[in-house]
Amino acid sequence: MLRYATSRAATATGRRGLHINVPKTQNTAVVSSILKDLGIDAKQPNAGVYDGEWHHGSGAVREAINPATNEVIASVAEGSAADYEAVMKKVEEAKLEWREIPAPKRGEIVRQMREALAAKIEPLGKLVSLEMGKITAEGIGEVQEYVDICDYAVGLSRMMNGKVIPSERPGHFMMEQVNPLGNVGVISAFNFPVAVYGWNSALALVAGNTAVWKGAPSTNLSSIATTKIVADVLEKNGLPGAITALCTGAADVGEAMAKDKRINLLSFTGSTEVGRKVGVTVQQRFGRPLLELGGNNALIVMDDADIKLAVRATLFAAVGTAGQRCTTVRRLFLHEAIEKEFMAALTAAYAQVRIGDPLDAATLCGPLHTKAAVAAYEQGLEQVVAQGGQILFGGKRVAGASGNYVEPTITRIAASAPVVQHEIFVPILHTHTFKTLEEAIAANNAVGQGLSSSLFTSSPSNIFKWTGPAGSDCGIVNVNIPTNGAEIGGAFGGEKETGGGRESGSDAWKQYVRLSTCTINYSGALPLAQGIKFE
Repeated sequence: MLRYATSRAATATGRRGLHINVPKTQNTAVVSSILKDLGIDAKQPNAGVYDGEWHHGSGAVREAINPATNEVIASVAEGSAADYEAVMKKVEEAKLEWREIPAPKRGEIVRQMREALAAKIEPLGKLVSLEMGKITAEGIGEVQEYVDICDYAVGLSRMMNGKVIPSERPGHFMMEQVNPLGNVGVISAFNFPVAVYGWNSALALVAGNTAVWKGAPSTNLSSIATTKIVADVLEKNGLPGAITALCTGAADVGEAMAKDKRINLLSFTGSTEVGRKVGVTVQQRFGRPLLELGGNNALIVMDDADIKLAVRATLFAAVGTAGQRCTTVRRLFLHEAIEKEFMAALTAAYAQVRIGDPLDAATLCGPLHTKAAVAAYEQGLEQVVAQGGQILFGGKRVAGASGNYVEPTITRIAASAPVVQHEIFVPILHTHTFKTLEEAIAANNAVGQGLSSSLFTSSPSNIFKWTGPAGSDCGIVNVNIPTNGAEIGGAFGGEKETGGGRESGSDAWKQYVRLSTCTINYSGALPLAQGIKFE
């Protein structure tokens, strides 16, 4: 069984501490069972390239690290730019066959993928927890997102239609024809190593495109396990496996994808800094960039809000996934009339958070993904103090932990402080006060990012101001729910430095198709539009 370092973390205010029970070593029997269920070798390097066949790539052999203990889970022989080029030759061949299959038939294939994913939801979800560090409920929930978007895509496969448009010319018929783009590339991030690929690939596939995937190098095992599941469906149906190709690897693979004219749309999830370069590179070749970048999300609590509801929402939004969601709340704005009451309730809620093994059902907060993230946490708190802020709760690494554990932290600092203007991908929540809704909206909109935002209020007037043109400038504008935990039916994405991309539901599917306006003349004459005579 696991060996634990158990303690109660003291808070900066002297209040009750966190419940900490972190593993010293990973449970090898549990790890072996998860890997075996997903066809992953724990001893030898796993093939990291798939184009209809699995290949050991010519790139580095990278170890997958368990962030809860910093022990090796397994290893992967990653691909290189040369391997990517070989993959794309197979993808180009597969594209020609896949695009000719009627959309409802493509939907049937995605339906089978949905069933295959649902059958493996527990081991795949646990692998996400093991490799990324999020708790098991969130790991399984992430796979459920992929299952759900498959359901959505199956329905779309019979509904992705264009319009019939009245023509001003006699004997003419005008319509919109929906056609595939070709190849869709997906570069996903470590924090959602399965779901983001699912959002993109399910829609891409029913639209008639192939899906070419490069996951984050630190979550290679999740990429491989997911590809094994969906590619098996293609192979059982006699279809080319390269329809869902995979090339793990380092930055050279991502750069090759960004520059490749054969990748008609490239979805990139990651930092604003890297996303800016990816977007420029793709746009320079007139491809379609779909960017999901940083968030610096705010949650606003009015004086008429349900305090209990808002506290629960803030706790999940700030501490869930150990603060490693792009929709994690980073900035909390409290009306000055309820600040003391709210903060007392929030710190009490923080004190009940159970930090520990992500595979333990009792755990609410797992580790950060890497040692570098722990360093970013510490550096961020140093900046808070240097810029005149206070640490109200937490503020330390978990002593004696072999994994990347830190205490979820609450600060008080000026909203204009430099450290508040940038996202730190860790569980640090900055708190601020305000007098009016207008002041809070201005503060919400003052940062460079524009992903998610939430307002807690019982006033219809506040709600419609917040969601209207003078309200939040984010892509996700919530009321009385957390900033995180988006449903697949709505389009997911943000504005400004978040990149402007939209994935998942609503009309996001339209990005994955080529819309052709078709005018058909069956009159035998040649009348011109706008009454032009050219004789």
